[in-house]
Amino acid sequence: MSAPFLEKISSNKSFEGELTKYKFKSAALGGLSANFNLFVPTNASNSNKVPVLVYLAGLTCTEDNGAQKGSFLGPASSQGIAILFPDTSPRGAGIEGEDADWDFGTGAGFYLNATNPKFSAHYNMYTHVALELPQVIEAAGIPIDWKRQSIFGHSMGGHGALTMYLSSPHKQYRSASAFSPVANSTKCPWGEKAFTGYLQGGVEEAKEKYDATELISKSKEPVHILVDFGTADNFYKQGQLLPENFLKAARDAGHDEFQVRVRSQEGYDHSYYFISTFASDHVHFHANFLKA
Repeated sequence: MSAPFLEKISSNKSFEGELTKYKFKSAALGGLSANFNLFVPTNASNSNKVPVLVYLAGLTCTEDNGAQKGSFLGPASSQGIAILFPDTSPRGAGIEGEDADWDFGTGAGFYLNATNPKFSAHYNMYTHVALELPQVIEAAGIPIDWKRQSIFGHSMGGHGALTMYLSSPHKQYRSASAFSPVANSTKCPWGEKAFTGYLQGGVEEAKEKYDATELISKSKEPVHILVDFGTADNFYKQGQLLPENFLKAARDAGHDEFQVRVRSQEGYDHSYYFISTFASDHVHFHANFLKA
């Protein structure tokens, strides 16, 4: 079967590289049109394929938030690393109730594959990010080395990055990092709502694949994880993020501070001001593994 056609929507030069927005018809998302942004540094060529960082954005975001506000492009360019910015959910599925709330449905795909028949034709962001986008981009001849991938994200996207890293059966990603992630998703309101809606087995089904704390507690292989959260983050204070649960599970499973670092950043909130402050730290963290 031939790969879907990638339509170029826009392109901007940035830090000597190129940020391009594409769209294509996504089989994983049930034939809906899907957008993504891709930053490719200037050193990329057919004879020099570059490693790639996948950035997963949070609730209500699109493929644009991280690209425009994350401050990732400069550090990525200096390290010769591409960055892929997928969308956060399918768009325009027309499912009853998918636009009723800001924290479920459109803009809130939670980076899972839905098993509830109401959502399962379209809400397959796990497959879209992990399998479909690499295949589509590779087929288009864009010079990225998919054997050198790492993943990071913010909030719901931090949940996505940690869970996709830890649940990947064939070590797809070399490292993972997260800004204020939903780190124990089956124990917080956002996760409970998402899993009850998207998964036939609800929260119990989610524990197997979609809760970073549950996954790290069972992980015996060496890992490379960095997490930052702000002490002034209202969602942290409300119990949506639960990074301490993740850290305790990691330590109990034998992962030391070289394998799992969880840093509290005094006075920072949940916004892209926080993310952009520590963006360079995260890109350089991944560069250690992507360029090894």
